[in-house]
Amino acid sequence: MQQNKLYVGNFPYTVTEAQLRDIFSAYGEIEDLAMIMDRETGRPKGFAFITFATQQAAEKALEQNGKDVGGRALKVNMATEKPGGGRGGRPRR
Repeated sequence: MQQNKLYVGNFPYTVTEAQLRDIFSAYGEIEDLAMIMDRETGRPKGFAFITFATQQAAEKALEQNGKDVGGRALKVNMATEKPGGGRGGRPRR
């Protein structure tokens, strides 16, 4: 199975989508970048998912793991699917 989706976490809440694109586009074409936002405040939660056009680009981008961004060490690894594929969090009422 081809794996070209990365989890990128532990970045400061002040980081923008454009900044993430700038950091990771050096490794290859980015097909999708989903910055996860807090529903209540609308602010970034400090993690995102980046999908590259190729598995090779995603593997190369793993080099960013531990890189200092805004005083925080990035956590970069291959994204994994949640078991069950359901929504996380609290049930809706």
